[in-house]
Amino acid sequence: ALLLDLATPVLKTSVVTSTGVAFSFSEYINHSDAGKTVVDAGNQQRILGYFIEEAKEHLDTLEKGILELRAVVKDPERVNEMFRAAHSVKGGAAMLGFESIQKTSHRLEDSFKILKENEINVDRKLETLFLRSYDTLKDLIEQLQGPFGLREDEAAKTMQAAEPNFAQLQTYLNGLVSGGGDSATPVVAVADQAKPQIKLPQNFATQVMEILKQMLQLFKQEETPANRQKFQAYCKRLAQLGTGIKPWQELIQVSYKAIANPKNSFQTLAPVIIKELKQASDAVQAGNSKVAASPALQKLVAVPVAKPTVESPPPSKETAPAKATPATPATPKQITLTVEPRAAAKAIVQAFDKAQLLQLVKILVQATKQANK
Repeated sequence: ALLLDLATPVLKTSVVTSTGVAFSFSEYINHSDAGKTVVDAGNQQRILGYFIEEAKEHLDTLEKGILELRAVVKDPERVNEMFRAAHSVKGGAAMLGFESIQKTSHRLEDSFKILKENEINVDRKLETLFLRSYDTLKDLIEQLQGPFGLREDEAAKTMQAAEPNFAQLQTYLNGLVSGGGDSATPVVAVADQAKPQIKLPQNFATQVMEILKQMLQLFKQEETPANRQKFQAYCKRLAQLGTGIKPWQELIQVSYKAIANPKNSFQTLAPVIIKELKQASDAVQAGNSKVAASPALQKLVAVPVAKPTVESPPPSKETAPAKATPATPATPKQITLTVEPRAAAKAIVQAFDKAQLLQLVKILVQATKQANK
């Protein structure tokens, strides 16, 4: 595989087996006896790319379903869709030997099975537990896609940190099935004491959710200045819903600044913005106004350091050494390309802007001339 300095999803294509038959990644798993067939080294990198791409599609299914969980549990087909998404990720991870991803998706699959087989009344606590479980799976897949891959020590830390949440999710689901359930959480218990101090629309969280659904759809559209501007209207509506709640207002302001920063792709923004505003709205609805932007969201607001200008005051002799210290460059974004000209060209066209394409063409022309000498 070749790496270029931009981020874009791996192209979806087929896996060609030794018999010359083409399959999608999911079909390949079934073809290879539930993943037991040994994958040759030549196809390993390509198959990994296909797995990551399909896993990200399944993550989208899970995220949307969890955000709409109260409606989803009333639709057996949608619950089934989430169950199948977790099952597919589990099967692919098992084939490739990613035990942490396999176990995490298996835990989610078991939880969705309970939703399939029982009538569950979804509350904020259940939504939060599912979101945290989803975040664990998403984190592992993002590590896998990163430049260093999924390292065993990091995966083990992620799994260890997530274990209490998975145990709590299982216990809470079992309680809801038996008609009980721990309906009170420490967050809600503390928040209830502050309820009289907060004046909100009765259906605050519901209205926020409707706006977040619209924002999620906009995040899936083309990244243009006009579309970024549309988010301003959504943020204003969200702010108006929580009039008088300063932490909520500040969170909305930080969110919009992150969206307005052209350095942030919609793909990067969507999971952070949607999750934080959803969790914050639930907390505010419960009476807990102490919401704040997470470090991940605050990081998205940061603007790259500008180059020094002539207006900058000259450093003193004591600070002269600091001037010679260059700023740490931002880590270049990357895309993965398959070694097939048409597929590679398509990925490059989707990921590069016009100036980058022209520069790449010049480089390729020069390389071709040198190769022909």
